[in-house]
Amino acid sequence: MVAPKLNSPLLLLLWCICLVSACNKNTGVITPPEPEPDPMTGDRDFENIDPNQPSFVSIDDTTPETQKWVKVEELTDDFDSWNDNKWFKPLWNYGVPVDMKAENAGVTDGNLWIKATLNEGQERWFNTSRVQSRAQINYPMYTESRIKTAHISAYNTFWLNNGNISNRNEIDVIENNSKPSCNCQPDFPWQMNSQYFHVVDDDTRRNKGNFDNRNLADDNPLKGVRWNEEYHIVGVWWKDARNIQFYLDGEPAGSVVSERDFTRDLNIIWDLWTVDEPWLGGLPPQSDLNDETINTMKIDWIRTWTLEDR
Repeated sequence: MVAPKLNSPLLLLLWCICLVSACNKNTGVITPPEPEPDPMTGDRDFENIDPNQPSFVSIDDTTPETQKWVKVEELTDDFDSWNDNKWFKPLWNYGVPVDMKAENAGVTDGNLWIKATLNEGQERWFNTSRVQSRAQINYPMYTESRIKTAHISAYNTFWLNNGNISNRNEIDVIENNSKPSCNCQPDFPWQMNSQYFHVVDDDTRRNKGNFDNRNLADDNPLKGVRWNEEYHIVGVWWKDARNIQFYLDGEPAGSVVSERDFTRDLNIIWDLWTVDEPWLGGLPPQSDLNDETINTMKIDWIRTWTLEDR
């Protein structure tokens, strides 16, 4: 089609409209306009996270320009086998009905696992376990772990701690329960329970930074996926003596500010436990502990870095 000599802008506009219409009529295809990229998310790829950096670096890199992440090998593991140099099983108990056993944790098929099993007829009928790092770490640091919860009414935990009930520094990255039994925690299947404790001579300072995974970005494929349905990456950037930022599947997910300075180097811990309290979600039916399809917490890997000047 050859453009006629047009002496006015209006005639030129009408000719352009006719040209587009004719092209569409000839091809039978109407090409929609390209969607504009979301200025808040850009073009993000949650499926190709760089394993050599904290996951959020691949999504929204907020690392200070003058600093870099350096991997801490002592606190990093793909769990191809059990490594006695990195991990051990401290078997101190929580309250009834928990009973910690060494045989209830191990490494199989590329996963660290912690299993709840039934000791029928006993007061402490909830057999389970705990895994702790030998190495300790302090801020500024970032650690994250890829975890799929046991689908029973229990806390599947990933946390940092040093001390005892009366004197301790503690950061709880997750205390997740995908199947609360109490009919009182309807958000727990999606709620990332995160908090800190700072205790000096039984004087406890504490605050929560809980996050609901249904509030992840729309382009995040794990938005709204329950803790037992898929592995989720949970992490924490321990920035300084008081500021703690939690992460979920590559995105910031709640934060807390401590009322007092953290002063202790911390160990990293996973465990699986329950108690007959509504704040945890209630006890599981004992029959759930005999179900091999739901009674095991699985940890695919852990990766840890320190933040250092370039």
